[in-house]
Amino acid sequence: MTTITRFAPSPTGYLHLGHAASALFSVKQAGPDGRFLLRIEDIDQTRCRPEYLEAIYEDLAWLGLEWEKPVRVQSDHFADYQTVLDRLSDMELLYPCFCTRKDIQAEIARIGNAPHGPDGALYPGTCRHCSPTERRDRIAAGESYALRLDMTAAIKRVGKELTWFDRAAGKQIATPEIFGDVVLARKDTPTSYHVSVTHDDHLQGITLVTRGQDLFFASHLHRLLQELLGYDVPEYHHHGLLTGPDGKRFAKRDKSQTLRAMRAEGLSPDAVIRQAALS
Repeated sequence: MTTITRFAPSPTGYLHLGHAASALFSVKQAGPDGRFLLRIEDIDQTRCRPEYLEAIYEDLAWLGLEWEKPVRVQSDHFADYQTVLDRLSDMELLYPCFCTRKDIQAEIARIGNAPHGPDGALYPGTCRHCSPTERRDRIAAGESYALRLDMTAAIKRVGKELTWFDRAAGKQIATPEIFGDVVLARKDTPTSYHVSVTHDDHLQGITLVTRGQDLFFASHLHRLLQELLGYDVPEYHHHGLLTGPDGKRFAKRDKSQTLRAMRAEGLSPDAVIRQAALS
């Protein structure tokens, strides 16, 4: 089977050494007979900026990387993700949530000892029990809402144990319930990372997903979405997060660690590649 890998940055800042390491790893895993794809994950239109997008292309080309064209830019494909949401809605697995963050915090405080997941306290399910009439009336009245996945119903629909394989951690049993009724779309962002990345990895035939350890738990949820939607299941490799001399993880806000800054300091592409490899 042809190995197909991808590097999928978000243009919310300049790439740093950690990004270079991840991209170079994906290129290496694809090998001479595989395919390496670049994808731009820019669904958050409030934070993504054109200058960062151009810098991604420039930095990767400076490192000597080549990728297939055209590049898939997610903001050009919101209609695709709406189709995914429509499919889940037809399965009666989505419901509108009208709660504000303040409402949710208040309800959690009232309940006390709320269960927690990777993203903090789980949503208590306040709007899950709204009647269809109430939902229609509130939407018609113009209330803002998010679309949440009814996790209990989704797991029941699958009806079997799900697994996925991480090259570093081995076989994993999927436990998507750790996310509770997760948000899959919002009014200001008509899709979510979970929907768009799961759809695109399947659409592009990705066989190996490489991403940071901070997204390890997201794979549990993505495995559930793959099963519900009949998508292919890739292998995963969740790598450790690179840190600087101070022990803090690299971030786009650390300008001194960006590839652009390293280039301005006179470092050659080979020097940066060696640093990334050592990391």
